[in-house]
Amino acid sequence: MAPTVTSTLNRSDRVIVGLAVTLIVLAGVAHFGSWTSVVAFVIAGAAVAVLASLVGRSVEQLGDRFGPGATGVLQSALGNLPELFIALFALQAGLVDVVRAALVGSILANLLLVLGLSFLVGGLRHGVQQLGSDRARTITVLMLLSVTAMAIPSLAHWTHAPAADHERALSVVVSVLLLLLFALSLPFSLRRDANDAGDAGEHEPPRWPIWLAVGLLAVAGVAAAFVSEWFVDALEPAMQALGISEAFAGLVVVAIAGNAVENVVGIQLAYQGHSQYALSVVLNSPLQIALVLAPVLVLVSQIFGLASLTLVLSPMLVISLVVAVILAAFISFDGESTWLEGATLIVLYAIIAASFWWG
Repeated sequence: MAPTVTSTLNRSDRVIVGLAVTLIVLAGVAHFGSWTSVVAFVIAGAAVAVLASLVGRSVEQLGDRFGPGATGVLQSALGNLPELFIALFALQAGLVDVVRAALVGSILANLLLVLGLSFLVGGLRHGVQQLGSDRARTITVLMLLSVTAMAIPSLAHWTHAPAADHERALSVVVSVLLLLLFALSLPFSLRRDANDAGDAGEHEPPRWPIWLAVGLLAVAGVAAAFVSEWFVDALEPAMQALGISEAFAGLVVVAIAGNAVENVVGIQLAYQGHSQYALSVVLNSPLQIALVLAPVLVLVSQIFGLASLTLVLSPMLVISLVVAVILAAFISFDGESTWLEGATLIVLYAIIAASFWWG
């Protein structure tokens, strides 16, 4: 007799699946039943977060077979699906500022909040954690380079350079080059280091059969597309009802909801003592946002006639990005982390988020 889904999943996995189904149903009822915008927004946001967690759980079962590098790349790529859907629907609705803030907010949330929580939780339980210096250096260098590249169109705009009158074309050129850089970085990201074997050996063998991991991944991805549309539909009226600016909504609310995979998985791995896996998962997400998600959204917005998205950001967004990347690089460059460094990153994230409350 073929195993059923419920018999294959453990208790915590069944809770996640059951919660996802419940929230999807409630989000659909709230959307089509004309519930108040705030309630519909909160339920849809919770559904997006749980679906992102389910995507991450499915990818974790597949990725554990391939080591921390491949796991981080795979988990970050598919874990960003909800955020991709939210951004596309937001561009369709003309919420360009929300999308820009959400892209920056996702990078900040991972580099400061999630990485900080991972360092804090792992450090309090295990003391100083080893991050794998070679991998940490390469990922942080790529982050510095990609964020610098993202900032060039903004610098051209602020300094009134000749390229400032061609911000769409410049954004397209930068986007294509960033996608090329991502393709060139894949061989290193997927490579298994010699010291990965020891860390991977501490993992439990994958509990899910491949059919179940792929099936849940597909269902969660499709469901995320529908729920993301409902989330965006409720976003604008909810912002007006709550008095939240577009910048804060994108930078904090949308970014955290769309990055639930890294929020949950990275912290969980750090708590379990798998610090190299945690670093790979957490840092690969902002890296892929800078190298893949932002460029893809720029190109899609131009090709399919959505609201035009360029890489011209406000000075405050660019400064926050650069400061976050530099500090994360300083902290992780020596290949070690402490709980106090984690607490510092969390405080910095809270200060930056507070500065955008008013817009």
